[in-house]
Amino acid sequence: MVGWLMAGNAIQFTVPRMSTLSIVVIGGGAAGYFAAIAAARADRSARVMILAGTGHPLAKMRISGGGRCNTTHACFEPRELVKRYPRGAKELIGPLHRFGPRETVAWFRERGVELKTEADGRMFPGTDDSRTIIECLQRTAAELAVAVWTRTAVKLVEREEAGGFRLTLGDGGVERFDRLVVATGGNRGSGGHAIAEAMGHTIEVPVPSLFTFQINDARLKGLEGLAVPEAEARVVGTKLRQRGPVLITHWGLSGPAILRLSAWGARELAERAYDFTVRVAWRGEANEEKVRAVLASGRQSLGRKQLSNANPAGLPGRLWERLVLAAGVDATTGWNAVPKAGLNALVRAVATSAFKVTGKSTNKEEFVTCGGVRLREVDCKTMQSRKCAGLYFAGEVLDIDGVTGGFNFQSAWTTGWIAGGAAAGGGEVSQNVK
Repeated sequence: MVGWLMAGNAIQFTVPRMSTLSIVVIGGGAAGYFAAIAAARADRSARVMILAGTGHPLAKMRISGGGRCNTTHACFEPRELVKRYPRGAKELIGPLHRFGPRETVAWFRERGVELKTEADGRMFPGTDDSRTIIECLQRTAAELAVAVWTRTAVKLVEREEAGGFRLTLGDGGVERFDRLVVATGGNRGSGGHAIAEAMGHTIEVPVPSLFTFQINDARLKGLEGLAVPEAEARVVGTKLRQRGPVLITHWGLSGPAILRLSAWGARELAERAYDFTVRVAWRGEANEEKVRAVLASGRQSLGRKQLSNANPAGLPGRLWERLVLAAGVDATTGWNAVPKAGLNALVRAVATSAFKVTGKSTNKEEFVTCGGVRLREVDCKTMQSRKCAGLYFAGEVLDIDGVTGGFNFQSAWTTGWIAGGAAAGGGEVSQNVK
């Protein structure tokens, strides 16, 4: 049996292990933990260590999904699943065949964690508590004798001539390892990109993805929390367009349609400095003639009923009242008395409401980036660098990102499992998820 000892900020095992292989994972997030677990499982005699820069590994996971942890998504066909990745779709097809959502569900079930599926396909732990996933990862790492060093900065990584890596830590200490897995996340300050560049890699400049639109518009004031289940949003002057639920917030617009728009347009919107116009078709139909037909039919059937009380567009009442006001039509007007100009204004308000976007806000304290290590410089069969033997990558440090719905965690599990297993085995990993 392996014993454990806390020594300062380091978790160390008390039984020495005979091994010819040492593996270090830089990064204490989902991808880092999964890579370390996969490595320790693939070679039970290897020395496996996680170096986490903060004192709270897996902290991002704790707040994800509103504290529930959207662990994966119930889409089990890789070619369908990759349609949810604005970047990395082609490269993920092979890896997802080997470790996708089906394998993720099985892996957690093996360890006593059942995942449940919601109506939209998102999968959460049955407890609705992210701590369930965190504790499962920490417990499994401990059982496999993975050492976890927290608050451990890595100042320098050097490739040694004889192979392996020399790491200079923040306290001046030096550690040597045979294999290195970089799983530091996609933030500019994570350090992983600097390590990759030092090893000859190209970094696609990271920019935010999955963000809400900041809008200061009187039409939205007082409607915070109101959701429209099937709208269409498009960015004027681009081909960016998404359909789905739109949520009005204190900051402007959010919801799945807006978040997907931000993901697919991450780089283009960054180039515009988040200064652009978004048009919203509140009925999900941007064709003005079709909307006109709906409202004209209402004008005929509703007779003297006032606009404020009769809503043929089928929109939430408070939003409809605001659109009538924005169209400049007296809300007390009877439908049979609405002039042609007023009807045209209502059509435009329902079908093509334009809002000036002046910035972005992080979605629910979560932070996802596009950008990272250029994928053609990585062998996605093993997640090993094509520039430096023995160097592997996992998670958001790569130029891979998904839309909201559990897809970013799934890419962390997939790339972490493959990188860790390959680092320990030196080749492609098997599909055996136990």
